[in-house]
Amino acid sequence: MIKVGIISLGCARNLLDSEVIAGSLKKQGLKIAGVGSGVDICVINTCSFTGQAREESVDAILEISQLKKEGRIKRIVVCGCLPQLYKEKLIDELPEVDLFLGSSDFPELPRLIKNLKGGKPRSHVSRAPNYLYSENTPRYMMTPSHYAYVKVSEGCCNHCSYCIIPRLRGTFRSRPINSVINEIKKLSVSGTLKEVNLIGQDTTLFGYDRYGKKRLPAGSKTFAWQAGLEELLRRVCALKNSVEWIRILYTHPAHYTNGLISAISEEEKICKYLDLPIQHISDKVLKSMNRRTTGADISRLIEKLRKDIRGLVLRTSIIVGFPGETDRDFEELTAFMKETAFERCGAFIYSREEGTAAAKMKGQVPESVKRERFDCLMKLQQRISLSKNKRLIGRTVKVLIDDKTEGEKDIFEGRTQGDAPEVDGVAHVSGKNVKVGGFCDVRITEALEYDLVGKKV
Repeated sequence: MIKVGIISLGCARNLLDSEVIAGSLKKQGLKIAGVGSGVDICVINTCSFTGQAREESVDAILEISQLKKEGRIKRIVVCGCLPQLYKEKLIDELPEVDLFLGSSDFPELPRLIKNLKGGKPRSHVSRAPNYLYSENTPRYMMTPSHYAYVKVSEGCCNHCSYCIIPRLRGTFRSRPINSVINEIKKLSVSGTLKEVNLIGQDTTLFGYDRYGKKRLPAGSKTFAWQAGLEELLRRVCALKNSVEWIRILYTHPAHYTNGLISAISEEEKICKYLDLPIQHISDKVLKSMNRRTTGADISRLIEKLRKDIRGLVLRTSIIVGFPGETDRDFEELTAFMKETAFERCGAFIYSREEGTAAAKMKGQVPESVKRERFDCLMKLQQRISLSKNKRLIGRTVKVLIDDKTEGEKDIFEGRTQGDAPEVDGVAHVSGKNVKVGGFCDVRITEALEYDLVGKKV
């Protein structure tokens, strides 16, 4: 039996693609195995969202190429965003690789993999990615059995000036609501699934390309936007299964509707946690980024979210060092961050991506200034996060247990409703009869900058 090892790089959206790749290969009779044990074929699912992600992808390919030279791996397949970005160029630069597949071409892998015989690398990359998986697509789960990712859409049509996602993933396309519902039903059949994380490049845009219902964005009177996420959430919450947490990731501040906010507030199963990447607050920078929103719009939205959704935990993403960002712009950003006090925040240093509008803009910020602003923002967020966590000391919170702490007796790692898997902090839980994959009530005894410490009640 042919053994295949899979290395998944990048975000949860890539991980789900890797699960689809593994599922399709397993269906064809191939065995999924760990790369370290030695495999016949190693599949590397790459990320190319930033320069740093591309470096990580290339480093992984070179590392696996060395294993191939040592005879521990026979064939190498590289798929995903890196081949999609560079297409035929990688053939000459990475001759150790046997096959390159684009971000929309991995369904072809079971067919192509049978004919891998070495020699010159081959490339199979569609020019316009258009793949969209369904509830009938095989998946080999790589997450623990108690939580899963479900991709509701693929691609993007926002065209932020710094972003290459439309080139890597194609234009925005939603799955049918029934397809998503049926997938969640299938995933929850075992009874062990407790948390579903809905993902996409822009989940708040879900359905705009399929459904004709028009809704005004929250707090706006300027234009209408089609929306389907509210209906999807209501229907998922109505399912009678083991799922207790439904989490929404990767939302866009310009695409919230009053109906969506009401659904999040009213439905008990929906985590009172929102991933809301604002990227900046300066109107000038937001306009240059083509974010289609203003600082005032963002402030109004956050005010409404916190007013309408009790116990809300907000996560955001910020880009520092965008072209034209002045000291004054950055000061405005830090002042806003202090005032708003997001519970969670990820900061990124602007990466100049070839082929984007931002790469050609004047006023590129020196790397040293970018790094200084990044450090300043992260230190500020550390203080905010620690202060927020300290307020939980003495309180009892519901925690989903993800794993047992290695080498420790009766100590486990879990997450509150306000923490997404593999992204946010963890709760270190001590106690007996704690079950991995289950919930328990935990009294918080200590607060760290990003993590919590507590005891099972």
